[in-house]
Amino acid sequence: MRSPWAREYRRTPKRYIWGTEPSSFACRVAPLLPAGGRILDLGCGEGRDSVFFAAKGFEVMAVDASRAGIAKARRLAGARGVSVHWLIGDMVRVAYPGSFDLVYSCGAIHYLRRETRVRFLSRLQSLTRPGGLHAHVVFTDREVYVEKGEVIDYFVPGELAGAYAPWLILYRQEGRISCAQDGTRHHHGVESFIARAPAPVQN
Repeated sequence: MRSPWAREYRRTPKRYIWGTEPSSFACRVAPLLPAGGRILDLGCGEGRDSVFFAAKGFEVMAVDASRAGIAKARRLAGARGVSVHWLIGDMVRVAYPGSFDLVYSCGAIHYLRRETRVRFLSRLQSLTRPGGLHAHVVFTDREVYVEKGEVIDYFVPGELAGAYAPWLILYRQEGRISCAQDGTRHHHGVESFIARAPAPVQN
């Protein structure tokens, strides 16, 4: 799979492609978390959601393969006066110390091959605290538009729910988002998904 955004971040060192305000999805997830909770943001890009979570008082670890993206993210965090633990590398290969109250991704894990992400999601579930959350926004095959040469393994209906079969699904919505990053107005099919890990069994 191939994401074009590392190249785009290098091309636009002074401009935030996705803006500096948090996504609506991050705003939906934040109230569900315990105060001071620990968050892992996968494919954090230019850092807008990572910085938002940190500003809310959460402990945030954020990873992206793009050095240019992380450089923008660091700059945004500095401007907002917050601290984030930034990691540069392949999200599948990076070691994540500790456990998390939230594993989060917004437009990132559909760049992983299906067989890779099945194993990866299982690994991430093992790093999640009892009662913790996973929250993802992914591209689906309901509406496909290829831009900037990207190569995506699109999610199919029910795939995320199947990956979280033992978990409680709190929110699942399919839809479409509008985009014009390549200069042409178009849409992508998306699924937004939030699931909660099982709580410890009480004796």
